[in-house]
Amino acid sequence: MQYTEDEVMKYIEEEDAKFIRLAFRDAFGIQKNISVMPGEVKKAFEDGTPISAREIAGFEECPYSSLYLKPDPDTLAVLPWRPDSGKVLRMFCDLYTPDGKEYKSDTRSMLAKALEKAKEAGIDFRFSNEMEFYLFVNDDEGNPTKKPYDNAGYMDIAPADKCENVRREITLTIEKMGLKPERSHHERGPGQNEIDFHYARPLKAADQVTTFKMAVSTIANRYGLTADFSPMPIPDKPGNGYHINIYAEDKDGNDVAGYVAAGILEKIRDITIFLNPMDQSYARFGNNTAPDRVNWSRRGDSELMYIESYKGRTRAELRSPDACSNPYLVYTLLIYAGLSGIERKLELPEEMDEKGASLPGSRKEAAKLALESDFVKEYVPEEIIRSYTKL
Repeated sequence: MQYTEDEVMKYIEEEDAKFIRLAFRDAFGIQKNISVMPGEVKKAFEDGTPISAREIAGFEECPYSSLYLKPDPDTLAVLPWRPDSGKVLRMFCDLYTPDGKEYKSDTRSMLAKALEKAKEAGIDFRFSNEMEFYLFVNDDEGNPTKKPYDNAGYMDIAPADKCENVRREITLTIEKMGLKPERSHHERGPGQNEIDFHYARPLKAADQVTTFKMAVSTIANRYGLTADFSPMPIPDKPGNGYHINIYAEDKDGNDVAGYVAAGILEKIRDITIFLNPMDQSYARFGNNTAPDRVNWSRRGDSELMYIESYKGRTRAELRSPDACSNPYLVYTLLIYAGLSGIERKLELPEEMDEKGASLPGSRKEAAKLALESDFVKEYVPEEIIRSYTKL
């Protein structure tokens, strides 16, 4: 449901909402929030709610001591796990400077700017997300262990699949919050799960990822479990991928996803540090079905990008990102790379080209490629680049 500022204020009054979480993210996509009382929401819409900028990861070099959160009313959601009496609401916010300008290193604002560029070019992007995570048992004190919740395998069913009830509750919960889950199943690893989403416009898709990770962690904790989205939770088992499905068409309705895919393949090595920000991200490459080369195919195996056409529409699935990346920053870079491919009508290289380059083999190599990239320098603020390339 879409809300205006006035509708949000009316909803708060009519539904007895007592706490409103103003949510934002640091440079790495980790969700943060500050809670305000209902009487402060109107002020937040008009003037913003201040936060200490330099305390936020990736914003340590911010020239302002304070930044201001301004909520997006269209992202209003009830937190279903909180009491019905005295509801707790959440809205995502954008970050503004004291002089009322969008903060250049706010990755949600960066994505909105990329979408404006796409709109000017007459291109409509849609993304859908496929995200994997492990469930580990907590010890008697509530601390996470490395003991998987079950020993089931790919698409197993109960009783081997002990995660089934957790996935069901996650799916029903996020549906209440306005997300559109499409399917869920047990993955290859013990205690590993996947939940996929219908495609959406990029800003909403990124908001969905952020909401999803919060909901998964919250519900897992209620079962005495910890959700782990990291790239390689268990060294000798399948890693957690974050597959991104990309659709794109021009203003005349023509499918341009092939050009988008070619543009992404061209820039993928330059932007890998932002798609795979952890040291262990690079241990996942080449492990089980995770890609380690810059290639594509129609097979759907271990290639970097799986491309299929169905009923005249192309879907490009990028398989290298992991779930510890910042979806707002990832989508920003994919859009700019895709627009570059469209502008030049860039053709895909040979399918499964054996001469194709390898993905970076380490975070150090990925950082070096980003620092040398004119593409990265054009679209990523220096503050963000420095935060990601520190070794």
